[in-house]
Amino acid sequence: MKRELGIARCGLACCLCSENDHCSGCNSGECPDKEWCENRKCSIQNNIDYCFECPENCHKGLLIKIKPYVFTQFAKMYGIEYLLDCLERNEANGVVYHRNGISGDYDDFEDAESLINFIKTGIK
Repeated sequence: MKRELGIARCGLACCLCSENDHCSGCNSGECPDKEWCENRKCSIQNNIDYCFECPENCHKGLLIKIKPYVFTQFAKMYGIEYLLDCLERNEANGVVYHRNGISGDYDDFEDAESLINFIKTGIK
């Protein structure tokens, strides 16, 4: 885990991403998706660094997917440091963020409550 990379504006875990060896992140100005990323545009427009800092509970852009949405909600409820602590502990215990392409152990959930519990415990 590259904890210093933290999470993206939308909540995706840059710190665990299989692309983090060559991706500079959404705040670098080098992001290949910067022209179309709705979450980047919205957070910049609202003068916030992350979607979890927004008071709205929206599903714009990547937040239509459960993983970034729940990671954002988790950070909103418990704070970014606790999210990173949980992700780090889970990785040390064998939880994989990207197993096949960009899908991994955090993607096999259909409801927010189950994924939040998994983030907290690392147990499905």
